[in-house]
Amino acid sequence: MARITAGIATSHVPAIGAAIDLGKTQDPYWKPVFDGYEYVKEWAKDNTPDVVILFYNDHASALMLDIVPTFAMGFADSFQSADEGWGRRPVPVVHNHVDLAAHIAEQLVIDEFDITLINDMDVDHGCTVPLSLVFGQPEEWPCKVIPFAVNVSQFPTPSGERCWKLGEAIRNAVKTFPEDLNVQVWGTGGMSHQLHGSRAGLINEEWDQRFLDLLANDPDELIPITRLEYLRETGTEGIELIMWLAMRGALGYGVEEKHRFYRVPASNTAVGNVVYEAKSKE
Repeated sequence: MARITAGIATSHVPAIGAAIDLGKTQDPYWKPVFDGYEYVKEWAKDNTPDVVILFYNDHASALMLDIVPTFAMGFADSFQSADEGWGRRPVPVVHNHVDLAAHIAEQLVIDEFDITLINDMDVDHGCTVPLSLVFGQPEEWPCKVIPFAVNVSQFPTPSGERCWKLGEAIRNAVKTFPEDLNVQVWGTGGMSHQLHGSRAGLINEEWDQRFLDLLANDPDELIPITRLEYLRETGTEGIELIMWLAMRGALGYGVEEKHRFYRVPASNTAVGNVVYEAKSKE
Protein backbone atom coordinates (compact mmCIF):
# COMPACT_ATOMS: atom_id res chain seq x y z
CA MET A 1 0.00 0.00 0.00
CA ALA A 2 1.00 3.64 -0.23
CA ARG A 3 2.45 5.24 2.88
CA ILE A 4 3.27 8.74 4.10
CA THR A 5 6.86 8.68 5.29
CA ALA A 6 7.78 12.31 5.87
CA GLY A 7 6.67 15.92 5.79
CA ILE A 8 8.37 19.16 4.89
CA ALA A 9 7.21 22.69 5.59
CA THR A 10 8.81 25.75 4.07
CA SER A 11 8.18 29.34 3.17
CA HIS A 12 7.62 30.05 -0.53
CA VAL A 13 8.86 33.63 -0.88
CA PRO A 14 8.82 34.63 -4.59
CA ALA A 15 12.09 36.56 -4.25
CA ILE A 16 13.77 33.30 -3.20
CA GLY A 17 12.82 31.85 -6.57
CA ALA A 18 14.21 34.90 -8.33
CA ALA A 19 17.49 34.62 -6.39
CA ILE A 20 17.81 30.99 -7.51
CA ASP A 21 16.95 31.74 -11.13
CA LEU A 22 19.31 34.74 -11.34
CA GLY A 23 22.24 33.01 -9.64
CA LYS A 24 22.22 35.21 -6.54
CA THR A 25 22.09 32.52 -3.86
CA GLN A 26 25.62 33.36 -2.65
CA ASP A 27 25.05 37.11 -2.49
CA PRO A 28 25.58 38.43 1.06
CA TYR A 29 21.87 39.06 1.60
CA TRP A 30 20.72 35.65 0.39
CA LYS A 31 23.52 33.32 1.46
CA PRO A 32 22.30 32.88 5.08
CA VAL A 33 18.86 31.92 3.75
CA PHE A 34 20.13 29.31 1.32
CA ASP A 35 22.66 27.96 3.80
CA GLY A 36 19.69 27.07 5.98
CA TYR A 37 18.32 24.82 3.23
CA GLU A 38 21.48 22.76 2.76
CA TYR A 39 20.21 20.17 5.22
CA VAL A 40 16.92 19.52 3.44
CA LYS A 41 18.65 19.35 0.05
CA GLU A 42 21.04 16.67 1.32
CA TRP A 43 18.27 14.86 3.20
CA ALA A 44 16.13 14.77 0.07
CA LYS A 45 18.85 12.97 -1.89
CA ASP A 46 18.47 9.95 0.41
CA ASN A 47 14.74 10.39 0.95
CA THR A 48 13.33 11.14 -2.49
CA PRO A 49 9.65 10.16 -2.55
CA ASP A 50 7.59 8.76 -5.38
CA VAL A 51 4.96 11.46 -4.84
CA VAL A 52 4.70 14.78 -3.00
CA ILE A 53 1.29 16.10 -1.99
CA LEU A 54 2.03 19.81 -1.84
CA PHE A 55 -0.22 22.27 -0.02
CA TYR A 56 0.26 25.77 -1.38
CA ASN A 57 -1.77 28.85 -2.20
CA ASP A 58 -2.23 30.34 -5.63
CA HIS A 59 -1.44 34.06 -5.88
CA ALA A 60 -4.06 35.05 -8.49
CA SER A 61 -2.05 33.20 -11.14
CA ALA A 62 -4.45 30.37 -11.96
CA LEU A 63 -7.30 31.12 -9.55
CA MET A 64 -8.57 34.66 -10.06
CA LEU A 65 -11.15 36.42 -7.94
CA ASP A 66 -14.03 35.17 -10.08
CA ILE A 67 -13.50 31.63 -8.72
CA VAL A 68 -12.11 31.14 -5.21
CA PRO A 69 -12.30 27.49 -4.12
CA THR A 70 -11.50 26.72 -0.50
CA PHE A 71 -9.61 23.56 -1.43
CA ALA A 72 -8.61 22.75 -5.01
CA MET A 73 -6.56 19.81 -6.25
CA GLY A 74 -4.74 19.78 -9.55
CA PHE A 75 -6.10 16.99 -11.73
CA ALA A 76 -4.17 17.44 -14.97
CA ASP A 77 -1.34 15.19 -16.13
CA SER A 78 1.11 18.08 -15.78
CA PHE A 79 1.36 21.72 -14.77
CA GLN A 80 3.44 24.50 -16.30
CA SER A 81 5.12 27.17 -14.19
CA ALA A 82 2.85 30.23 -14.14
CA ASP A 83 3.77 33.57 -15.66
CA GLU A 84 3.44 35.90 -12.68
CA GLY A 85 4.37 38.99 -14.67
CA TRP A 86 8.04 38.30 -15.46
CA GLY A 87 7.67 35.21 -17.63
CA ARG A 88 7.57 31.59 -16.51
CA ARG A 89 10.24 30.48 -14.02
CA PRO A 90 12.87 28.33 -15.77
CA VAL A 91 11.91 25.21 -13.83
CA PRO A 92 10.76 21.75 -14.92
CA VAL A 93 7.15 20.93 -15.65
CA VAL A 94 5.34 19.49 -12.63
CA HIS A 95 4.00 16.01 -13.38
CA ASN A 96 0.99 14.72 -11.46
CA HIS A 97 0.23 11.24 -10.12
CA VAL A 98 -3.30 11.22 -11.48
CA ASP A 99 -4.28 7.79 -10.14
CA LEU A 100 -3.41 8.73 -6.57
CA ALA A 101 -5.03 12.14 -7.01
CA ALA A 102 -8.25 10.48 -8.19
CA HIS A 103 -8.21 8.11 -5.23
CA ILE A 104 -7.66 10.98 -2.78
CA ALA A 105 -10.46 12.99 -4.39
CA GLU A 106 -12.88 10.08 -4.03
CA GLN A 107 -11.99 9.50 -0.40
CA LEU A 108 -12.13 13.20 0.50
CA VAL A 109 -15.66 13.47 -0.83
CA ILE A 110 -16.60 10.39 1.19
CA ASP A 111 -15.11 12.17 4.22
CA GLU A 112 -17.30 15.22 3.45
CA PHE A 113 -14.65 17.51 1.97
CA ASP A 114 -16.22 19.26 -1.01
CA ILE A 115 -13.06 19.87 -2.97
CA THR A 116 -12.60 21.43 -6.40
CA LEU A 117 -10.79 19.47 -9.11
CA ILE A 118 -8.90 21.55 -11.67
CA ASN A 119 -8.09 19.94 -15.00
CA ASP A 120 -6.10 22.83 -16.45
CA MET A 121 -3.96 25.20 -14.42
CA ASP A 122 -0.47 26.59 -14.06
CA VAL A 123 1.35 26.54 -10.71
CA ASP A 124 3.02 29.65 -9.35
CA HIS A 125 5.84 30.28 -6.89
CA GLY A 126 3.78 28.83 -4.05
CA CYS A 127 4.41 25.44 -5.62
CA THR A 128 7.66 25.85 -7.56
CA VAL A 129 9.82 27.69 -5.00
CA PRO A 130 9.56 24.86 -2.42
CA LEU A 131 10.48 22.34 -5.12
CA SER A 132 13.53 24.43 -6.02
CA LEU A 133 14.60 24.80 -2.40
CA VAL A 134 14.48 21.07 -1.81
CA PHE A 135 15.51 19.62 -5.18
CA GLY A 136 17.69 22.39 -6.59
CA GLN A 137 17.74 22.99 -10.34
CA PRO A 138 17.32 19.60 -12.03
CA GLU A 139 16.22 19.07 -15.63
CA GLU A 140 13.21 17.14 -14.27
CA TRP A 141 11.68 17.04 -10.81
CA PRO A 142 12.63 13.69 -9.23
CA CYS A 143 9.07 12.78 -8.22
CA LYS A 144 5.43 13.26 -9.10
CA VAL A 145 3.66 16.19 -7.41
CA ILE A 146 -0.04 16.58 -6.58
CA PRO A 147 -0.66 20.35 -6.18
CA PHE A 148 -3.29 21.11 -3.54
CA ALA A 149 -4.29 24.76 -3.41
CA VAL A 150 -5.74 26.23 -0.21
CA ASN A 151 -7.51 29.59 -0.17
CA VAL A 152 -5.65 31.86 2.23
CA SER A 153 -6.12 35.00 0.13
CA GLN A 154 -9.83 35.81 0.19
CA PHE A 155 -12.27 35.60 3.07
CA PRO A 156 -13.67 33.27 4.15
CA THR A 157 -10.53 31.20 4.54
CA PRO A 158 -10.57 27.75 6.13
CA SER A 159 -9.58 27.43 9.77
CA GLY A 160 -6.46 25.75 11.03
CA GLU A 161 -8.63 23.00 12.50
CA ARG A 162 -10.23 22.36 9.11
CA CYS A 163 -6.79 22.11 7.50
CA TRP A 164 -5.63 19.69 10.19
CA LYS A 165 -8.67 17.49 9.49
CA LEU A 166 -7.93 17.72 5.77
CA GLY A 167 -4.45 16.39 6.44
CA GLU A 168 -5.89 13.54 8.50
CA ALA A 169 -8.35 12.67 5.72
CA ILE A 170 -5.54 12.64 3.15
CA ARG A 171 -3.51 10.37 5.42
CA ASN A 172 -6.41 7.93 5.56
CA ALA A 173 -6.87 8.10 1.80
CA VAL A 174 -3.21 7.42 1.05
CA LYS A 175 -3.21 4.37 3.34
CA THR A 176 -5.94 2.75 1.24
CA PHE A 177 -4.27 3.29 -2.14
CA PRO A 178 -3.14 -0.15 -3.33
CA GLU A 179 0.07 0.82 -5.15
CA ASP A 180 3.35 0.67 -3.22
CA LEU A 181 4.27 4.35 -3.05
CA ASN A 182 6.51 6.45 -0.83
CA VAL A 183 4.53 9.66 -0.28
CA GLN A 184 5.60 12.90 1.36
CA VAL A 185 3.30 15.77 2.33
CA TRP A 186 4.57 19.34 2.17
CA GLY A 187 3.05 22.49 3.63
CA THR A 188 4.21 25.81 2.22
CA GLY A 189 3.85 29.53 2.91
CA GLY A 190 4.47 31.81 5.86
CA MET A 191 5.90 32.45 8.32
CA SER A 192 4.76 35.76 9.82
CA HIS A 193 4.66 38.59 7.31
CA GLN A 194 2.51 41.42 6.05
CA LEU A 195 3.16 42.94 2.66
CA HIS A 196 0.87 45.98 2.65
CA GLY A 197 -1.10 48.39 4.82
CA SER A 198 -0.09 50.18 7.99
CA ARG A 199 1.61 47.06 9.39
CA ALA A 200 3.64 46.26 6.26
CA GLY A 201 6.88 44.60 7.26
CA LEU A 202 5.43 43.00 10.41
CA ILE A 203 7.36 39.94 11.62
CA ASN A 204 6.61 38.23 14.93
CA GLU A 205 9.62 36.05 15.71
CA GLU A 206 8.43 35.06 19.19
CA TRP A 207 5.11 33.79 17.83
CA ASP A 208 6.81 31.98 14.94
CA GLN A 209 9.22 30.17 17.27
CA ARG A 210 6.37 29.07 19.52
CA PHE A 211 4.51 27.80 16.45
CA LEU A 212 7.54 25.71 15.46
CA ASP A 213 7.85 24.26 18.96
CA LEU A 214 4.20 23.28 19.10
CA LEU A 215 4.05 22.00 15.52
CA ALA A 216 6.68 19.39 16.34
CA ASN A 217 5.73 18.52 19.89
CA ASP A 218 2.18 19.54 20.76
CA PRO A 219 0.11 20.32 17.64
CA ASP A 220 -3.14 20.10 19.62
CA GLU A 221 -2.25 23.57 20.96
CA LEU A 222 -2.17 24.94 17.39
CA ILE A 223 -5.33 23.37 16.02
CA PRO A 224 -7.82 25.76 17.73
CA ILE A 225 -5.93 28.98 16.89
CA THR A 226 -8.40 31.29 15.19
CA ARG A 227 -8.04 33.09 11.91
CA LEU A 228 -8.24 36.35 13.87
CA GLU A 229 -5.19 35.41 15.93
CA TYR A 230 -3.20 34.58 12.80
CA LEU A 231 -4.15 37.99 11.39
CA ARG A 232 -3.37 39.87 14.58
CA GLU A 233 -0.11 38.10 15.49
CA THR A 234 1.39 37.12 12.14
CA GLY A 235 0.09 39.71 9.67
CA THR A 236 -2.29 39.42 6.76
CA GLU A 237 -0.18 36.78 5.04
CA GLY A 238 0.68 34.76 8.15
CA ILE A 239 -2.55 32.78 7.68
CA GLU A 240 -0.53 30.70 5.21
CA LEU A 241 0.70 28.74 8.23
CA ILE A 242 -2.55 26.78 8.26
CA MET A 243 -1.09 24.86 5.31
CA TRP A 244 1.69 23.68 7.63
CA LEU A 245 -1.08 22.28 9.85
CA ALA A 246 -2.50 20.33 6.89
CA MET A 247 0.93 18.76 6.38
CA ARG A 248 1.26 17.99 10.08
CA GLY A 249 -2.19 16.45 10.26
CA ALA A 250 -1.26 14.09 7.43
CA LEU A 251 1.69 12.72 9.44
CA GLY A 252 -0.23 11.68 12.53
CA TYR A 253 0.93 12.53 16.02
CA GLY A 254 4.24 10.70 16.07
CA VAL A 255 7.03 12.49 14.22
CA GLU A 256 10.76 12.93 14.54
CA GLU A 257 11.95 16.44 13.81
CA LYS A 258 15.07 16.07 11.67
CA HIS A 259 15.70 19.74 10.99
CA ARG A 260 14.49 23.21 11.86
CA PHE A 261 15.57 26.48 10.29
CA TYR A 262 14.33 30.04 10.88
CA ARG A 263 15.66 33.24 9.35
CA VAL A 264 14.61 36.89 9.56
CA PRO A 265 14.21 38.52 7.17
CA ALA A 266 14.05 37.35 3.57
CA SER A 267 12.30 39.92 1.43
CA ASN A 268 10.24 41.25 4.39
CA THR A 269 9.27 37.72 5.39
CA ALA A 270 10.19 35.38 8.22
CA VAL A 271 11.45 32.22 6.52
CA GLY A 272 11.05 28.81 8.11
CA ASN A 273 11.78 25.21 7.16
CA VAL A 274 11.18 21.97 9.04
CA VAL A 275 11.70 18.33 8.10
CA TYR A 276 9.73 15.61 9.88
CA GLU A 277 9.92 11.86 9.50
CA ALA A 278 6.84 9.87 10.43
CA LYS A 279 7.46 7.40 13.24
CA SER A 280 4.66 5.18 11.95
CA LYS A 281 5.24 4.92 8.21
CA GLU A 282 1.83 3.78 7.05
